[in-house]
Amino acid sequence: MKKILDACCGSRMFWFDKDNPDVLFADNRELETTLCDGRKLVIKPDEKVDFRNMPYPDNTFKLVVFDPPHLIHAGESSWLKAKYGVLPADWQTYINQGMHECMRVLEPDGVLIFKWNEDQISTSEILKCIDFKPLFGDKRSKTHWMCFMKGAA
Repeated sequence: MKKILDACCGSRMFWFDKDNPDVLFADNRELETTLCDGRKLVIKPDEKVDFRNMPYPDNTFKLVVFDPPHLIHAGESSWLKAKYGVLPADWQTYINQGMHECMRVLEPDGVLIFKWNEDQISTSEILKCIDFKPLFGDKRSKTHWMCFMKGAA
């Protein structure tokens, strides 16, 4: 088993090495399309899984990256929906279940990196529904990176 899990990798946008051999790239969808600006969008995970119910044993990964969809509104055929996905109406439960599942597959004292864009849902609203407190993070723009550790107070 690999050491790192990207639980909803999408098109692997933020990875410097999009084929990093230490990372298991997972997502619940596969897609290949051309965006309105002519760029290709490819979402091709190593494994197709739902981040709320992953097939991995407890305590498997040293590092988990959790970058779930952050939109609740996007046009049915929009490039935003294609690129980022859209949350369901019960997004609070959806994100909470995902965070718990990511923590389940994380080793004790393992690190979870959570990425959130607050364009449509504020970071404070997300933090209310995930049951965990970040250790530190970046609060300078609409996109926030937060670090959690399994077992930290």
